[in-house]
Amino acid sequence: MQIKVQLVFEDDFGGATRTQEVARLQRDELSPTTLGLTLADAKDLLQNVQSHVVEQQVADYQQQQCPCPHCQQRRRVKDQRPITYNTLFGKLKLQSPRFFQCDCQPQETQSFSPLSALLAERTAPEMLYLESKLAALMSYGLSVQLLAEVLPIDRCLNAATVRNQTHRLAERLESELGGEQFMFIEGCQRDWAQLPRPEMPLTVGIDGGYVRSSEHPSDPQRSFEIITGKSIADDGSSKCFGLVHRYDEKPKRRVFEVLKSQGMQMNQQVTFLSDGGDTVRDLQLYLNPQAEHVLDWFHITMRITVMNQMAKGVKAHDEDMGTEALNLLESLKWYLWHGNVCRALQKIEDLSVWLDTDKASPEQRKLLKTVEEFNTYITNNRPFIPNYGERYRNGERISTAFVESTVNQVISKRMVKKQQMRWSWKGAHLLLQVRTRVLDEDWRGTFVRWYSSAEAKAA
Repeated sequence: MQIKVQLVFEDDFGGATRTQEVARLQRDELSPTTLGLTLADAKDLLQNVQSHVVEQQVADYQQQQCPCPHCQQRRRVKDQRPITYNTLFGKLKLQSPRFFQCDCQPQETQSFSPLSALLAERTAPEMLYLESKLAALMSYGLSVQLLAEVLPIDRCLNAATVRNQTHRLAERLESELGGEQFMFIEGCQRDWAQLPRPEMPLTVGIDGGYVRSSEHPSDPQRSFEIITGKSIADDGSSKCFGLVHRYDEKPKRRVFEVLKSQGMQMNQQVTFLSDGGDTVRDLQLYLNPQAEHVLDWFHITMRITVMNQMAKGVKAHDEDMGTEALNLLESLKWYLWHGNVCRALQKIEDLSVWLDTDKASPEQRKLLKTVEEFNTYITNNRPFIPNYGERYRNGERISTAFVESTVNQVISKRMVKKQQMRWSWKGAHLLLQVRTRVLDEDWRGTFVRWYSSAEAKAA
């Protein structure tokens, strides 16, 4: 059996103007491999259909551009040059004529190329969308392999091209971001009282993760920190964000815009949970007048657990010293759980005095150093320590456990786990902007907004 696939082009009145054969298939015996279209058949068919459809579209468009829109006189053709346009169904070579401007109206240039101006980006929006979405979810190389496997894309597409396209789109996102401010609280109490009744509180968790650096090989750590977080509304909807704090010049603006996209008002309560680090502690301030800042209980208990293990090591060498240290740590944890920071700091001081002896063992000195670091940690975050027990009994969040999964989702799966590569500050930051929007399922909406508005302006 022989199968022919043809394209029929019709004019505006429904009459056929041209018929073009795009594929011819031969099917003899029926088998699983000959049933319907194979992937190779489908790729060839799509590529041929795309080529002929675009050819006809371009011919019609150029015909429309020949007459001057003011006097309707036919423009003279100066020359004709080919342009390359990349689509999901193949790379196209299009002839782009350059016309002389008509003398009936003053013009800035003597000639112009309508097709070159219309296809300024040289890559179809759908291809940009698919490239960037796949690059946000998997490595650049795997994105290229997947695209080439299922689509009739020319082999010249490579990982560097996909990376550059993704960075360019991320830079477009960055250009839309407003300016950085020290404070984003606007208005006064009287203005806030006149706002509509707010939604239920937003809960924002902020944490950090590390990726390997390619920019500073002399750095002994050879890694840099990425700040990421998630904002959860009462209905369960959430949005995530990520940034490289050493590179990003608008960190507060970025977090503020995420909260604003969830409908945050100045009279709405927002709870910020963080690990108490300097970078995240400053990031969350002055974004909302009703904000509540809470130090994550998980990071407190994690540090106390480490000190408990050290105290057991001390107990193995000195029974009395170790037992007293364990008792003080247990009491310290109890006071912190109930938000009594003053008594907790006293217990830390008592523990430091107890451990600081002339004949201190190496285990004691190591525990003493950790206790002193913990003292600094609690002192710096003292305003952010609430009554955790009361919050827990009321069903309120006291931990950033939901952010730990966000760190894994936003950073680790794409940049750390099984990804044997190093990152520049800029490259990691730009990829994060696309990745977070893909994970939030906002990336398609961004493309629709960009290109539908561009088409409306062109029309």
